[in-house]
Amino acid sequence: MDARQPGDDPQGPSLKKLGGALAGLLQGHLELLGLEFQEEKARTFRLFLLAGISLILGLLILVGLSAAVVIVFWDEHRIAAILGLCAAYAIGLLICILNAVRLVKAGATPFEATLQELARDRERLLP
Repeated sequence: MDARQPGDDPQGPSLKKLGGALAGLLQGHLELLGLEFQEEKARTFRLFLLAGISLILGLLILVGLSAAVVIVFWDEHRIAAILGLCAAYAIGLLICILNAVRLVKAGATPFEATLQELARDRERLLP
């Protein structure tokens, strides 16, 4: 005599467990993705805020120093002083652009921890 009920399916509990495990994995990954997204958003906001303030303060210093240089050389070499300042600004701009491009190329992959976790899960689940 078999103790099984007609409605019991030997595959039923294992499919339920598999579905529950997949749902748990998906929930964990979504929570990790959300956490990384919040961290990235906060970091980006702070970065833009500090960059904006730095830009404003740097421009104020630059204007003040430029005016001082032009005033000092106003009588004899005002055009040379103005052109020299423009050349220095152009060199500084070029250096900043090159550094920005280098940083963009060397930047970390967004959501790297989530991608690594998904790769580990794929390795565990697939033969």
